[in-house]
Amino acid sequence: MTNEQRIKNLTPPRGVVDVILDTDAYNEVDDQFAIAYLLRNKQKLNTLKIYAAPFFHTINKKSASPKDGMEKSYDEVLKVLSLADEEVPVLKGSDAFLPDESTPVLSDAAYDLATVAMNYSAENPLYVVAIGAITNIASAILINPDITENIVVVWLGGHALHYHHTKEFNMMQDVAAARVVMLSGVPLVMLPCEGVVSSFTISKPEFEYWFIGKNPLATYLAENSIKEADGYAFGTPWTRVIWDVTAVAWLLNEDNRFMLSRKIETPLPSYSNIYEEKCEHVCEYVYSIRRNTLMKDLIDKICIT
Repeated sequence: MTNEQRIKNLTPPRGVVDVILDTDAYNEVDDQFAIAYLLRNKQKLNTLKIYAAPFFHTINKKSASPKDGMEKSYDEVLKVLSLADEEVPVLKGSDAFLPDESTPVLSDAAYDLATVAMNYSAENPLYVVAIGAITNIASAILINPDITENIVVVWLGGHALHYHHTKEFNMMQDVAAARVVMLSGVPLVMLPCEGVVSSFTISKPEFEYWFIGKNPLATYLAENSIKEADGYAFGTPWTRVIWDVTAVAWLLNEDNRFMLSRKIETPLPSYSNIYEEKCEHVCEYVYSIRRNTLMKDLIDKICIT
């Protein structure tokens, strides 16, 4: 792929494109919104498959191991698909994080991406939206480096460049995987969490007004989120960040209607939880979210009666 084509692929696509979603759906309440938003934009986004990603960390009590997190995410994806009355192939991903930057974690998802991506090209790429630890995508690249010519990776991971560390959940679980993807030269769109996507919040009254009772999917998304938030903030004002929606929204970001971004030298995370160097490759770095515009579109697409 020429550098010119790589830069071109960092622009939101126009027309219908094929998408694979890689998600740790059981980890949080926001992945489910991203799945729903993706499915409800089928006039432009053709969801080929969904991969279950691993998750496991001491700050999150929802899994006993990366494998357990991946298995629970697989089941959660199937639940959301059922509520949405949609059928999409779902594949199990990695049962561990990368042991180093040279060794893939073999899985159905990694093998599938390493194979399916070869049906695409730099001029007609496959879009891979990753909203968890990026282990599956890094493993596919290690299995078949040629796929970097044929895919665009849109990843919600890390924090903003001005933030004081990179200990963001998706990134810190598998720093090796993040480094593999960033060093590979694959066209990469980066949506940082704290300092950027953290502005995409929603409150309990908004959930109750816009979501509950509209349809089974919308009601589940809202009630699941309210239950989670009330578990630690009951009786107080709260908002939840529904981070992962923004990664899907980048694919729909024609004319910057949902977010602003710029091209930068790709920041490379270190194992000491900072960005201490840069890659030679350029990435698309999202630096601002148009919260109200995106929230309205999310509600319009999901909360139909």
